[in-house]
Amino acid sequence: MNAGAPPSTAPRTGAPAGPAPARPATAPRTTAGTTPPAASARAASPVPSSSPPSVPSASAPTTPAPAFPLPAVPPTTWHGPGPGTVPQQGQQGQQGQQGQQGQQLWGVPAVPAPRRIPPPVRMAAVAACLVLGLGLLGGAAAGSWLTGESEVPAATGEAFHRARGLWHNRPVDELFPRTLHGKAAGPGGADREWTRIAVAPDSGCANAFDRLLAKALSPVGCTRLLRATYTDATTSTVTTVGLMFTKADPDGMRAAARRFSAERLGRRSDLMPRPYAAEGTAAATFGARQRGSWVVRVLTDAPVVVYAVSGFTDGRAVEAPEPADEAAATGATTAPAQAGLGHDARGVADRIERGLLSAATAPSEDAS
Repeated sequence: MNAGAPPSTAPRTGAPAGPAPARPATAPRTTAGTTPPAASARAASPVPSSSPPSVPSASAPTTPAPAFPLPAVPPTTWHGPGPGTVPQQGQQGQQGQQGQQGQQLWGVPAVPAPRRIPPPVRMAAVAACLVLGLGLLGGAAAGSWLTGESEVPAATGEAFHRARGLWHNRPVDELFPRTLHGKAAGPGGADREWTRIAVAPDSGCANAFDRLLAKALSPVGCTRLLRATYTDATTSTVTTVGLMFTKADPDGMRAAARRFSAERLGRRSDLMPRPYAAEGTAAATFGARQRGSWVVRVLTDAPVVVYAVSGFTDGRAVEAPEPADEAAATGATTAPAQAGLGHDARGVADRIERGLLSAATAPSEDAS
């Protein structure tokens, strides 16, 4: 060692980085083998340069080595320490640097534990699915009961037999009430009300239908035909509703209902029912050319075919009649739809059908 040169000192670990302080032009002379007090009191900082910092000499104090060596792992996405892992001394200081380099600190990629759904949550989900399924089944059954275009469960033999005799053991006001109330049954969900203005004498089915409709209904036969005509609250539209009591058994009625649904016979304009135009009423001019909308339903709960046909009271002809479901559809803009003829035909048929089935399920002493 040259006695005139300043003693060599290594930078202490942990000293704050920064520019080196200005050094005096002439270093103080010291006795060989001694260290200046000022040099031992401060840590010399390395002089910034463009080259990488020099590695401290072996004699310089260094950071203690970790208790165990870290295994070399390929770079991976940082997920944090694995469950139950405790960082050892010497590794905590490397967390920020290794996290920035995108390496896993502890050498084992973190795998998130599978999320288990608590039992109450699973039970709630099962209950919700069950309620939804029952609601869909109930809605489908109600829709098919109202439209008559899909199969419905067969009625009991007793109720089916009881319905066969309703045409002669129930008063006309029960089968055809004087007033029908339709809550939200009109266009746009408006309430509707229909008043009975005429009842036809009960009769057979000869000459009661156009030829093609009579042919389509012939497999179930005809025992009796009951008809009545209603007008709306404004007396601008009229609707004839009919109950054709058949000779068929439950299997025959189900077969006829399947055919009407599969072949869409209830939607064919050449199978429209005829109106009942009573003289001296608002329906006096309700003829074949005035028919604007209609519905035909072959029931399976009773040996009955329910139908309804609607038109105008002023005698105007309808050039393009529509089935009730189409004329009552949301957004329909045809003349029958705008006049509410589809709502009239469907609404009146719905309420007469419900009354009939209600009477069939209510035992009576004179039922036969």
